[in-house]
Amino acid sequence: MKNNESKPLIVQSDGTLILDTHEPLFEEARSAISLFADLEKSPEHFHQYRINDLSLWNACAMDITLAHIETTLKQYSRYPIPPSLMAKVEQRYDRYGHLKLESHPTDETQLIMKVLNKPHLMRELQSQPKLRKLIITEETDTFRLNALDRGLLKHELIKLGWPVTDLAPLTQGDPLAIDLLPSTQLRPYQQSAVTAFLGDKQLGRGFGTVILPCGAGKTLVGIGTMQALQCETLILAANIAAARQWIREIVTRTTLTEDQVSEYSGQSKVIAPVTVATYQILVWRKAKTEPFLHFNLFKERKWGLIIYDEAHLLPAPVFRITSEIQSVRRLGLTATLVREDNAEAEVFTLIGPKRFDAPWKELEHQGWIATAQCVEVKCDLNEKEHLEYAIAPNRSKIRIASEAVSKITLVKAILALHQGKPTIIIGQYLSQLQAIAKELNLPIITGKTPQDLRDDLYNQFRNKTIQTLILSKVANFSIDLPDATIAIQLSGSFGSRQEEAQRLGRILRPKEEMSYFYSLVSRFTLEEEFAINRMRFLTEQGYTYQILSQEDFFDD
Repeated sequence: MKNNESKPLIVQSDGTLILDTHEPLFEEARSAISLFADLEKSPEHFHQYRINDLSLWNACAMDITLAHIETTLKQYSRYPIPPSLMAKVEQRYDRYGHLKLESHPTDETQLIMKVLNKPHLMRELQSQPKLRKLIITEETDTFRLNALDRGLLKHELIKLGWPVTDLAPLTQGDPLAIDLLPSTQLRPYQQSAVTAFLGDKQLGRGFGTVILPCGAGKTLVGIGTMQALQCETLILAANIAAARQWIREIVTRTTLTEDQVSEYSGQSKVIAPVTVATYQILVWRKAKTEPFLHFNLFKERKWGLIIYDEAHLLPAPVFRITSEIQSVRRLGLTATLVREDNAEAEVFTLIGPKRFDAPWKELEHQGWIATAQCVEVKCDLNEKEHLEYAIAPNRSKIRIASEAVSKITLVKAILALHQGKPTIIIGQYLSQLQAIAKELNLPIITGKTPQDLRDDLYNQFRNKTIQTLILSKVANFSIDLPDATIAIQLSGSFGSRQEEAQRLGRILRPKEEMSYFYSLVSRFTLEEEFAINRMRFLTEQGYTYQILSQEDFFDD
């Protein structure tokens, strides 16, 4: 029993996994269980994970066996594994692989879904009204359906708790000769991600998500996939800055020329063999009752690959069009599958399951991304703010806490501590950001900043003409600021875990010196509660937060 006492994991019958952060095997166990369990809470001493349907089915898609899951739990568990839990895990794991979608042998407009080794499942599916509408004919263990209903079928089935193994063929798309320049070499983990996504180009591969930290080169995974497939490609990016970054990378790292790669946005609507579009232009329409005019882009050319950059930000309407293009290869690139709208099942079903997931701390240890120290600094409301906070409704409380005057003083102290280091200051509320910009005479980029001016300021920061840059929520999206070393977060979108990950990612580009991510949080306010949730994703990746108070910066 003595040996078991030093093990870090406590496994409970409801699927909850409690991980003791003080045990020597903590980090090793965290990396092992994160392949099949999701982090739920991460207080200081014990982290709570949960095994759920999607975590198990993503594990299945990465060829993680049930035996491996059981062995891992036993290896790190302090106490015996509850038999009822393993029975439940086996039951839910077993749901993967019983529904297989294949091409019809003689009619390319139809597909066949086979029900394998589950006679009762056939009857269960036949009883579902929404599924009956999609079924053309049925036999003993087979359904026949319209190929255009491929995505809709998978979406309905996942809601019923039955994932589909999609083995129907994918279209090849129009060919496009593309090679990497001799100066461009994929890192080992980037090549592994491409291989995991494509496999041997067999049926059942060529769709899914690759998870890499911000700063680890997700763009090169996309470019490597394009090179492997040699086909025309549509890339969807979070905003114009990200779209132009893709174009810049493709043109400088491959044999494609500028006229073969185009931008499709509110400012330019050129369609080329490789087209980079923004999510904003795709979901634009004249009125809520009007159609999405730019959805035609998905069918303008015979795309062989669609890349969804920052897939966790994919707008809901794009899921609908994605369900109609299931015969095209689909690559989701993201730092996190966490979605604040709880639409992870849609990503799993319509883009595809997780194919590759590189632990952040592992890449940090290997030197591929910067070593980062996360620091939460507790600051105080002044007397006037305390009074306003006490009588304010909850939504106003958050703003009062976020805009605490003491944060401006703290920003000055942190800038002085890291004088001369490339620094970004990030926040949610424009009035606060503008006040800091005015007081410290610093440049600021917001959603209203013209794109040309944004590009100019980004370039000045990259060229070290300016050392400090203030950013609004534009910092949540793909921005290439490789030399940023310090990030100061004044406020955020309530408890958004994905936003926390994106913002840390701004300072993780490889560099020799330590990066620092400061999050300023008002003490004894709702902001503290939201901060706990925001930390959760980064804690799962192995980061720890050092907790300081404003007194630590001003006491002699």
